[in-house]
Amino acid sequence: METNAIRIALIGDYDPQVTAHQAIPVALGMAAEHSGRDIQFQWLATDHINADTPLDDFDGFWCVPASPYRDMDGALRAIRFAREQQRPFLGTCGGFQHAVLEFARNVLGWKDAEHGETSPDATRALLTPLTCSLVEAVDSIHLVEGSLIAKAYENAEICEGYRCRYGVNPEFERELLKQQLHAVGHDSAGGLRAVELKDHPFFVATLFQPERAALKGILPPLVRALIEACARQKS
Repeated sequence: METNAIRIALIGDYDPQVTAHQAIPVALGMAAEHSGRDIQFQWLATDHINADTPLDDFDGFWCVPASPYRDMDGALRAIRFAREQQRPFLGTCGGFQHAVLEFARNVLGWKDAEHGETSPDATRALLTPLTCSLVEAVDSIHLVEGSLIAKAYENAEICEGYRCRYGVNPEFERELLKQQLHAVGHDSAGGLRAVELKDHPFFVATLFQPERAALKGILPPLVRALIEACARQKS
């Protein structure tokens, strides 16, 4: 195995029919060309992520769209590893939802936090249906200046696409964002669309799907930023 290669774990259950899954290898290929680095990636099926999975082999983690995952606990295990071991992490769409859920359970101690898609009757459904479903929708997003995501885009106003039906339950949003998890992106109606973790080299999650830009020949800024964060940690 080449020590100079950057190894990215793709947390999720690969489906060739999913647009985002088609885009992700293209985006990583573009990032490799841009950076001049050897970028290797491996899909980690959620139902194969357990205590024996060698997560330490990876430089960065990307929790990808298309949930519910086959095994939520597997996805949460890998996200927790990235968070606790300070490995660069990107979560998009379903990855955003599960990054928030992992933080709520393991940092805030909300053991009863659930995803409304799989546990709609839960007392603490942290992710609930969006007021307006964002399936194949495009919207503007305002980013917090100085945030990692704003630096990646080099802009505080961006426009991105979604394929999403669930977001953070407004009932729990204030408490969720009281500690290290910060809101860094809101849509035109003020809905929470991006978060970052303080005191972590790179932990960014977005409800939108930035990877889709790769299918139009554009290197997604957040994918470039993820690879740059991995390179910094290896140097």
